Amino acid sequence: MAQTDDLIVMAEIGAPHGVRGELRARAFTADPLAIGDYGSLVDANGRVFTVLSVRPTKNVVILRLEGVGSREAAEALKGLQLHIPRSRLEDGTLDDEEFFQSDLVGLAVRDAGGTDYGTVIAMHNFGAGDILEIRLSKGRASMIPFSEAAVPDIDFETGVLTVDPLAAGLDDPQESQGPGSRRRRPANKAAGKTGGERQ
Repeated sequence: MAQTDDLIVMAEIGAPHGVRGELRARAFTADPLAIGDYGSLVDANGRVFTVLSVRPTKNVVILRLEGVGSREAAEALKGLQLHIPRSRLEDGTLDDEEFFQSDLVGLAVRDAGGTDYGTVIAMHNFGAGDILEIRLSKGRASMIPFSEAAVPDIDFETGVLTVDPLAAGLDDPQESQGPGSRRRRPANKAAGKTGGERQ
């Protein structure tokens, strides 16, 4: 997900729900129902949104936002990402094995022997676990599971994410393989955080 240096993505709005302005949204908080607990949310252009209510449904939450009262208004927000300033979350509550998802973007991807596979460009979750998208050395993209087996080490100081090529489905640095089956369970104690308790 695209992200600025000082904004953390809290939610991404999907399709409208009903005719009264409710929205389906994917929440990036440990508790999806806590999406409104972090104060006002903003989009990339600085528009402010206040969460009036949130309720669960299958795989997503249903939001009511202040000022969004019709299906047409909700439709206009489809695909919008809602953020809060990063400073609201950097309060010392991150555990040693936790980090913001955005911090993974830009890390070099290498194996234990130093072979360069590319760069992390995004993290996705299509419902079966977190997946890293890597831009390979020749420009193609590859998806790998964000699991302890596939990603045994992350060093933010050196900017390197270490992969096990076999577990990650990367048999060759120039080949694009699909994600494997073993996945790391995200801790996600707060919005935009992932990683955590290694299995």
